[in-house]
Amino acid sequence: MFERKLYRSDMLRCALCADAPCTSACGKLDAASLLRSVWFDDEKAAASRFPAENPCVGCAAPCEAACVRAPEVPIRKLLTRLHDEVKPELEHDVPEDEERLRTQLCGVPLENPFLLSSSVVGSNYDMCARAFEAGWAGVAFKTICSFEIHEASPRYSAINGEGGSIIGFKNIEQLSDHSVAENMEIFRRLKEKYPTKFILASIMGQNDAEWEELARLCEENGADAIELNFSCPNMAEGGLGSDIGQVPELVERFTAAARRGTKLPILAKLTPNVAKMSPAAEAAKRGGADGLSAINTIKSIIGVNPHTYVSSPAVHGMSAVGGYSGNAVKPIALRFIAELAQNPTLAGMHLSAMGGVETWRDALEFILLGAGSIQITTAVMQYGYRIIDDLKAGLNLYLAEKGLTSISQARGLALDSVSETTDVLRRDTVVFPKFHREKCIGCGRCAISCADGGHQAIRLGKDRRPVLDGSRCVGCHLCVLVCPERAIGSGRKRISKAPR
Repeated sequence: MFERKLYRSDMLRCALCADAPCTSACGKLDAASLLRSVWFDDEKAAASRFPAENPCVGCAAPCEAACVRAPEVPIRKLLTRLHDEVKPELEHDVPEDEERLRTQLCGVPLENPFLLSSSVVGSNYDMCARAFEAGWAGVAFKTICSFEIHEASPRYSAINGEGGSIIGFKNIEQLSDHSVAENMEIFRRLKEKYPTKFILASIMGQNDAEWEELARLCEENGADAIELNFSCPNMAEGGLGSDIGQVPELVERFTAAARRGTKLPILAKLTPNVAKMSPAAEAAKRGGADGLSAINTIKSIIGVNPHTYVSSPAVHGMSAVGGYSGNAVKPIALRFIAELAQNPTLAGMHLSAMGGVETWRDALEFILLGAGSIQITTAVMQYGYRIIDDLKAGLNLYLAEKGLTSISQARGLALDSVSETTDVLRRDTVVFPKFHREKCIGCGRCAISCADGGHQAIRLGKDRRPVLDGSRCVGCHLCVLVCPERAIGSGRKRISKAPR
């Protein structure tokens, strides 16, 4: 079985440059593209593009000298590992065509399952056009409304990882600041130039009449489907966005209003700022929705300045609760998608999933839990539209490896393994950790965590390698998670006397 060889941690200092100097300096390989594939968990697709003969052998590595962070990124070593460690284990190359990725949203064809979600990343003609040219199947256009929008500045803040990449992202941004007429003109231009691309028109009304009218206008001007924004957490006015999404009666009422204005498929975009999403989802179905979008951002506060006592982003000495997104929210988004997919009342409704998707593997997890399409914003804001290359290549290769010919064949395959409670889990075994001594560097992190956060089952031997006390180990696998070298895995099982 193929095991991942390269990780982001191997190239943390790579800046993922625009017009990367490493590629220009090389002349033999698109080094930047290969490194970017490693970053986005697409090392196998990168290796399949690598020449049979490694041009890095005997090379003076001008790519490393040209790097904006020279000599901090081991480009030649990383590329050589792609050739020597990953390429020999490939069982499939990335398919030349993308037929496996073709799918549909409520009967409307999609070139692939990847859409820009409703946000700044799809908010004008030029941005959408560039995304379509890059390979995105469509866009959920930034939410259209008939009232004036005045944004705050600054309006973003983030929690960053060790390498500077964004783990969690907060915004206090609102809706489209273009007029309805301007947005309708954008729809017409996009549809004329890109007739096969999918336009999901996100709308928000203040009353029944506005929901109906906006839905009608979007259909008349080229939209392929309508998305009802019942979930934006940043509205200045009460009774809009997530205020609606938390009240099933209002979700049903305004869905019905939009349905009166259009025959297009309707998706209700639901708020995660609830204990359960099903009540609002069922209300949307009663109102005439054909599908559901989830999740929107989670209400949040990021940081408090210890000197000014203001959280981020600070606007003239004040801040506000805002929407949290990014890879950190993916577990919460997966939980809600599984809830919707397992609800028999919602059977047959299309699920368009979002929340923390950066890589093809992130997207696949949502598909395995029942999603039929994937929407992305925060990763695009951080890395650009170019991430579509690895999203498509990675998912296409996965489907080929599994012998699957379509997205639909993968949809929902993981649902049977998900339970809302832990009552169903077996409790009669202990899975011991297995120490890979050839990878271990003797740091002792496993011993520290086990001693202070676990069950005191690991000590360091004289050679600074971990020694397990099986009589104490309960198989929690904390040590597996904290090891910085990924030198601990799953080992043998022991049958315990605990009841199932």
